Amino acid sequence: MPIPIVNSIASWFLKKRFHQIELFLKYPNEVQNELLLQLIDIAKDTEIGKQYDFASIKNYRTFADRIPIKNYDGWQDVIERSRKGEHNIFWPTPIKWFAKSSGTTRAKSKFIPVSEESLEDCHYAAGKDLLCMYLNNNEESQLFTGKSLRLGGSKELYRENGTVFGDLSAILIDNMPFWAEFSSTPSNRVSLMSNWEHKMQAIVNETIQENVTSLAGVPSWMLVLLNNVLETTGKQNLHDIWPNLEVYFHGGVSFTPYHEQYKKILPNKDFKYYEIYNASEGFFAIQDQNNSNELLLMLDYGIFYEFIPMSIYGTAQEKAIPLSEVKLNQNYAVIITTNAGLWRYKIGDTIRFTSISPYRIKVSGRTKHFINVFGEELIIENAEQALKKVCKRTKAEIIDYTAAPIFMEGKEKGAHEWLIEFKTPPKDIHYFNELFDNALKALNSDYEAKRYNNITLNKPKINIARKNLFYDWLKQNNKLGGQHKVPRLSNTRDYMNELLALNC
Repeated sequence: MPIPIVNSIASWFLKKRFHQIELFLKYPNEVQNELLLQLIDIAKDTEIGKQYDFASIKNYRTFADRIPIKNYDGWQDVIERSRKGEHNIFWPTPIKWFAKSSGTTRAKSKFIPVSEESLEDCHYAAGKDLLCMYLNNNEESQLFTGKSLRLGGSKELYRENGTVFGDLSAILIDNMPFWAEFSSTPSNRVSLMSNWEHKMQAIVNETIQENVTSLAGVPSWMLVLLNNVLETTGKQNLHDIWPNLEVYFHGGVSFTPYHEQYKKILPNKDFKYYEIYNASEGFFAIQDQNNSNELLLMLDYGIFYEFIPMSIYGTAQEKAIPLSEVKLNQNYAVIITTNAGLWRYKIGDTIRFTSISPYRIKVSGRTKHFINVFGEELIIENAEQALKKVCKRTKAEIIDYTAAPIFMEGKEKGAHEWLIEFKTPPKDIHYFNELFDNALKALNSDYEAKRYNNITLNKPKINIARKNLFYDWLKQNNKLGGQHKVPRLSNTRDYMNELLALNC
């Protein structure tokens, strides 16, 4: 299809979609309330719908009072029944697909239901909207003159009891229309290879001959792939291989630790980065402006949002609030109700609102990935901002990191222990540590208070990780590729002790 025709079609779709986006921008709370009542009505004759008498729920307050908030463990039993072929348990249409992701306390793996409605109205809609946002902001784009290099998970799809499970990206690729493969690289055959390391080289071999105009994938694994591309070709930067490359669409993990490394291999100042906030449970927010780190919360994907202030999360006072009650610059745990039958489900992420007209957010961390052993309330966002600042000051580059508490023992005070794999280490690790400690104090007043005169916390302890430590740990735990990631912060020493044992 000639490029002008493709651009005309894209332009038509863009204008049509923006009318819908304008509706939820203008009436966000009305759109969300109407969506909630639609979800309740659709599911009123399911087993869950009858259990909680959905038919009599007419407003948000009744919904919130009647239906409990649960994490995956709370829904695991009914999801397992659905995986075995039972229908109409929590959603009326048959659930054919389950996105497999990292496990919980009760289960080695989570199996997130993906309905036909969520596949079309959320997962695929988000991909289209991301393109819409980008094209609307970059009218001179030549995106459609080439292909998108997509990097999905390394898991095959498995079929049992009439249902299918696997990495979400594999489900999306497997269900894409046949014409979508023509605009993407590598081929579906390579994309769905199960052996991650064999797959990486196959992707390199298949893509270096293509006219790649965009990249799409998780930053950590995409960086591994792109470094392999440079090593194979002997080139210094990616523009020498793909001269028409113009944008990287990324999500899954924070981009902050990787940004400087991407700038080195993508030195073109006009190169764009666009972020999407997604998980196995759905796609939630999209970057809608050039050169922004804020994401527009998408309110018409079949997902109803609630939020628990992190100041009361996990306490007896824990209570969710609707979108209409959120405040700026406070950390919230995200609760979702979806068109795949997840009702008041804790996804485990924390966000904060940077704008409420429209509703824009930043992802600040995970409800389980923080350190608060000593009342310091250190979150991932604090850690990554501090590391970014100190790396810039010391000209260091970080590949990966994790941190855990050093617990008080006898008269010995506590501390935080960090394990960092550097691409470019600082010349003086002690100076790096001093700057880092001060940066954390500047970003987090609770941490600063606990560090005052070493009253509770001693200075951080930094260990330098050997090359490929985190990669080897992920490989050992069968977590290469996809959205698998290194746990950044933990309230226990479980991850830290495993990694230190490997660090030799």
